[in-house]
Amino acid sequence: MENGLAATGDTKLDQAVQTWLKYDKNPKTVSLVKGLLKEGAVDALQKCFSSRMEFGTAGLRAAMGPGIACMNDLTIIQTTQGFCRYLEQCIGNLKERGVVIGYDARAHPDSGGSSKRFSSLAAAVFISQGVPVYLFSDITPTPFVPFTVSHLGLCAGIMVTASHNPKQDNGYKVYWENGAQIVSPHDKGISKAIEENLEPWPESWNTEDALKSSLLKDPYQDIHTQYFTAIQKHCHHRDINKSSEVKIVHTSVHGVGHEFVQSAFKSFDLHPPYAVEEQKDPDPEFPTVKYPNPEEGKGVLTLSFALAEKEGATVVLANDPDADRLAVAEKQNNGQWRVFSGNELGALLGWWMFSCWKRQNPDPAAVKNVYMLASTVSSKILRAIAVKEGFHFEETLTGFKWMGNRARDLLDQEKTVLFAFEEAIGYMCSPSVLDKDGVSAAAIAGEMTSYLASKKKTLSQQLTAIYEEYGYHITKNSYFICHDQEVIRSLFERLRNFGDTKDSYPTECGRFTITALRDLTTGYDNNQPDNKAVLPTSSSSQMITFSFSNGGVATMRTSGTEPKIKYYTELCAAPGNSDLTQLQKELDDLVNAIIENFFQPQQNKLQPKPE
Repeated sequence: MENGLAATGDTKLDQAVQTWLKYDKNPKTVSLVKGLLKEGAVDALQKCFSSRMEFGTAGLRAAMGPGIACMNDLTIIQTTQGFCRYLEQCIGNLKERGVVIGYDARAHPDSGGSSKRFSSLAAAVFISQGVPVYLFSDITPTPFVPFTVSHLGLCAGIMVTASHNPKQDNGYKVYWENGAQIVSPHDKGISKAIEENLEPWPESWNTEDALKSSLLKDPYQDIHTQYFTAIQKHCHHRDINKSSEVKIVHTSVHGVGHEFVQSAFKSFDLHPPYAVEEQKDPDPEFPTVKYPNPEEGKGVLTLSFALAEKEGATVVLANDPDADRLAVAEKQNNGQWRVFSGNELGALLGWWMFSCWKRQNPDPAAVKNVYMLASTVSSKILRAIAVKEGFHFEETLTGFKWMGNRARDLLDQEKTVLFAFEEAIGYMCSPSVLDKDGVSAAAIAGEMTSYLASKKKTLSQQLTAIYEEYGYHITKNSYFICHDQEVIRSLFERLRNFGDTKDSYPTECGRFTITALRDLTTGYDNNQPDNKAVLPTSSSSQMITFSFSNGGVATMRTSGTEPKIKYYTELCAAPGNSDLTQLQKELDDLVNAIIENFFQPQQNKLQPKPE
């Protein structure tokens, strides 16, 4: 090899490393690669250079470090060059309208990578091609980027964040000109354009000049004002807000959310929530939590509960580090804390949004124009409410990219999109952000809590009232960790050739009879007249849904961003059936049957969700 460095003996790997050293100008990643070469660390080099991060509909997400498999200065430049060329092909007036770029507080000192650094490089790429860039001058929540795309009529948005992933990770999330995340075929088009633009353009590294360019604008102050004005439209009870004595704690889990949730509560005239001091300032090390993900439940909320006990607060709100998700917990009469599942909070927020809309729209005919959305693995509680109340409910594929794009279609048809949610604690409470938004959801949850407190009601009591009126919907979701793609593939292929019979799915699971089956990997759905699924299919991801004769629904799917096989189960009971003990036992039995019959043959190769 050149540079006086030893070759690995693998021609393809040596070539990839040599190209890297030719292109990369970050001294830290160059030094790391040279160090690995010097040590003869072929396995480590293979890990960094064997395959490029795959650009999908969720953009990129990977560990920060050297090489084409990681997030670093060079891969950010290459990705942005491809994205820029693709936008030029698709959008004629890119140089008039421009793009927005936001970032969170993540940093990786070992490789010199950080969200702020990556966003500056992305800005430099676009500015080098004469494209105006609205680059936030400080950290922002992810929802600010899609809001800015829609508010300023821009061509695209980029958010540099890895959301709730471990501290070493970072990501590159992309929004299209409609304000929603990209969907296929844009991912494939961008991916192709990246491969065609791997050599850095002369000015792509020049962040110094880019940050002084007249093409660079800082939207921070304007968007800060406009965002809070937009979400105020969904504030319904200012008089009650001022009188409510309920106390609320908020944690941003070392992410960006603190300042913005405080501002959201202020815009709603709510008493400011108590902030968890140890977690309120951004810290890329996430020192107080094992995983910075409120979806993991009580472990992430320990400090929040301690503060609540000290201040006499009864409700805790938690955002993930990029503040696009929201978790809620409430102290029960027995002194224990109840962390609401994503589905339970979806039921509460959906009820609240519809109740407020109904009060403001007394005309019974208006409800025919109202829509709510949920992903296919989320609770069907909104469907039950829609059936009784007369509005429309639609199911989409998993992920807010699908709900955001569908919401945009409906809004363009002058429909009212009140609410959308997914069970992974993601909520869209305002059509001004066509993505999950933990900031507006926190304020609206705070308002709902205050309203219920003024009626001497808790969130738990209201959730029970919803289930009593519309039918109990109880869920049980979890996952297995699996790093072996072949194990995952064979597990799902066994379900498609069950009992060693080719192209034959199971008709029962233990004592439970399967009444319908939908496979969104192959496009099969035996509930449709032609056995063809209505929802879009994707052969690159695994997803099978089973419906059972007892009212149970179960979905097994792979994760797009983590090495997991997830399962989602729900038992839907008719209104009036309130024997919760019996319903819970039935659901537990169903889950055990699914694990025993569908996971068992591979279970010794799967790692259960950590407690």
